[in-house]
Amino acid sequence: MTAATAGADAQVPHPPLARPDLQQARHRNHRARHTVTGLSRATLWQQIELSLSDVPALISEITHLSSEVRAVRLDRANLAAAARAAFAASLDGDPDPLSYLRDELAAQGLLAGRGASGDYQMRPHFGGRR
Repeated sequence: MTAATAGADAQVPHPPLARPDLQQARHRNHRARHTVTGLSRATLWQQIELSLSDVPALISEITHLSSEVRAVRLDRANLAAAARAAFAASLDGDPDPLSYLRDELAAQGLLAGRGASGDYQMRPHFGGRR
């Protein structure tokens, strides 16, 4: 590059860069941020509301299942006690040691009562009092 060429380049005016309208850019930025924040808040609140609306139904289900578990545990404990009583009665020479089990099975709705043959009939369903 010669000095003449360098001087010629320096004298060519560059077109001015278009200056952005800062006020308009600030306004667009503010609107965009407000929109994004509003969308994310709406989505977030919808998710929170959906999650919170599940809580009463879940509490109700937990309460119901807890009651069922307590009832089943009591039934199981009563059957175990009746079985132990039957074994003890058998060892003591009781003429009807199974009466403890029959009574408890009947109390839990698992024994239908005596059939035509005079024997006790078991109910097909097992689990929980009826």
